[in-house]
Amino acid sequence: MKLAILSCGPNAYSTRRLKEAALQRGHDVKVLNTLKFAIDLQQGIPDLYYRQKVLSSYDAVLPRIGASITYYGTAVVRQFQEMGVFCANTAHGISNSRDKLRSLQILSRHHIGIPRTTFVRDRKDVIPAIERVGGAPVVIKLIEGTQGIGVLLAESMKAAESIIELLQSQKQNVLIQKFVAESKGKDIRAFVVGDRVVAAMRRVAQGQEFRSNVHRGGIAEPVELDERYRETAVRATQILGLEVAGVDMLEGKNGP
Repeated sequence: MKLAILSCGPNAYSTRRLKEAALQRGHDVKVLNTLKFAIDLQQGIPDLYYRQKVLSSYDAVLPRIGASITYYGTAVVRQFQEMGVFCANTAHGISNSRDKLRSLQILSRHHIGIPRTTFVRDRKDVIPAIERVGGAPVVIKLIEGTQGIGVLLAESMKAAESIIELLQSQKQNVLIQKFVAESKGKDIRAFVVGDRVVAAMRRVAQGQEFRSNVHRGGIAEPVELDERYRETAVRATQILGLEVAGVDMLEGKNGP
């Protein structure tokens, strides 16, 4: 099989491991820089150019689209789809999962366990919104962000108000979320491929840090998930329209 990995970071660990695994299985694999594509459109003939040359044919694409290039990256993935190339994740699925508000809106309707969340723009709505999610402490999140960037814990109502006011003054959209105290400093990440969890780990924050992301110094340990956690991870992946996903779950007192 001829396989393309879309990535702007050929030396990134995840990209290198995907390439190594593909080669071990006998596939012809190339890492293609997502930003080096040109999308060509004419009646009935969607096409792609790569580094000014017509792209040769590929059997499948593994998108590794960074958060900073979501719009262009998903456009490239969508073009591969229109050309009939299998994409491990579709542009639609990537867009759904990249936007925290959109993903929570979708998951909420399908009865997936999520922390109570609110999204407001008017300053007068901030305090009532915080009270609706259970009062301080609350977690404040930028709608787009990865590796724990843009995730803040406000210990008091006053601190929450000040943080939200500052972020909104910088034209940032923020979510206000109930702080799940029993899961402070730890979470579960389940790796889903298709209809099953292929691996899972518990991430534990270090020191005073409440974010468990490995990029924030968190430590990861393998974990065996029970059926409820496995089912939640697979359902969340499928509901968002993904085939391959890392699903983060808090260990709440009422389950994932």
